[in-house]
Amino acid sequence: MQIVEKRSGVRRIVEHVGSAHDELGLALLMQQAREKLATGQDELDLGLAPAPVAGTPAARVVSSSSRWLWQVLADAYARLGFDALGDEAFRALVLARLIEPTSKADTVRVLDEIGVPSPHVNTLHAALKRARAKDYRGQLAGACMAHATRMRGTAAMVLYDVTTLHFEVADEDDLRRVGMSKEHRVDPQVQVGLLVDPTGFPLEIQMFEGNKAETTTLIPVLTAFAERHTVTSMVVVADAGMLSAANLDAIEDAGFSFIVGSRLVKAPYDLADHFERHGNYFTDGQILESARRMGTGKGARSRRVVYQWKFKRQKHDDRTINLMITKAEKIASGAAPMRKARFLKVTGASKELDQAVIDRAHQLAGLKGYVTNLPIEHMSGQAVIDAYHDLWQVERSFRMTKSDLRARPVFHHQREAIDAHLTVVFAALAVGRHLQDATGATLKKLVQTLRPLRSVVIAIGDQTIPADPQPDTDARAILDRLPPISPGH
Repeated sequence: MQIVEKRSGVRRIVEHVGSAHDELGLALLMQQAREKLATGQDELDLGLAPAPVAGTPAARVVSSSSRWLWQVLADAYARLGFDALGDEAFRALVLARLIEPTSKADTVRVLDEIGVPSPHVNTLHAALKRARAKDYRGQLAGACMAHATRMRGTAAMVLYDVTTLHFEVADEDDLRRVGMSKEHRVDPQVQVGLLVDPTGFPLEIQMFEGNKAETTTLIPVLTAFAERHTVTSMVVVADAGMLSAANLDAIEDAGFSFIVGSRLVKAPYDLADHFERHGNYFTDGQILESARRMGTGKGARSRRVVYQWKFKRQKHDDRTINLMITKAEKIASGAAPMRKARFLKVTGASKELDQAVIDRAHQLAGLKGYVTNLPIEHMSGQAVIDAYHDLWQVERSFRMTKSDLRARPVFHHQREAIDAHLTVVFAALAVGRHLQDATGATLKKLVQTLRPLRSVVIAIGDQTIPADPQPDTDARAILDRLPPISPGH
């Protein structure tokens, strides 16, 4: 079918609308062509709307929706067991956040645009209240653990990290406090601790005051996780920010094993024998082990320390060191204003390079350390390193939370509302990670690919006929990796 114009007896093709192979296809093309012809003609309506072509049925689009996108999201929500909540309004909040993160009030627009019946905004806010009153997060966490166990067996290792969510407000309160921000923000914030399995699938999330030290968040999250799932033995992997003797003692006393990053300041003492025998010489990928007493007095405990040296890491570290030296030199010479610099030594009015610190930095370039209470018989040094490197999965989940799901900035003001908002984000993160793992496509790619595919209901005379779009190559690749779409909810 084509749209043509005739001028001075000459016909010219304006646009090719498409080809039809049956009556329904022809009706759809006719509807599209009429809409294209009618565009812009409402300013001078002389009753010249295109008439149906003789011999073709009059057709009109009764409804249109992004059915496939909605069903893919709804099916994933159900596969994770989240339907057990029995709360359609809460589900609408979670799935709408996956499609287009926005305010609770604007969620109605998102649902309307994709052709899904939307609860009233008051119903959505009531769902947030139910989420806290009925402990939805606890139920979701149980479902997440059950899913992770089905997919990967009994959880033997979990990964933990902390991030911050900031608020567009000026004043602090008991929860929203100005604290240490990895992005150097000075807005009030909350701390969020996230526990995931080795693939990055979320298992537990907790919220803390914005000025709470990161090291004090780990034990409450682990305790809640252990009590919720009656876990008695597990390996916890965390970054060097969790490295404190008291923290590690508490983890161990709770019956958990741990792997945490080690700060390099102790490396010269841990590896004193190597430096005495071999100087700064290492082979690429070399693993060295030592033991370190951590804590004070009679409470000090011996910890296993694993180090690895890599040539590639040394080159990266040396480049960073040289940039810092250049910065310190400029300050020392007066070419740059006075500011804090790692390799600058200030004595009274005198400024100079701190050569001892520079030499120590070059000595340790290429090394990375790890502390664990796992004996070497249970986990080799290489296995300890590999487990720690899985922490990027937590970062990946945090990035999805902050970018795709836009968990921040947070616009709620009451603790209960903030907590409920975090529950919605936690559920959306679980659905998003599940779909990402299942399809190999990012959440953003999945939504951008499936959202334009509009299913329609066509009225032809007294008959209504549903029609689905023809998926393109990208859409087909996503859909083929998932179980068949279930009947509409």
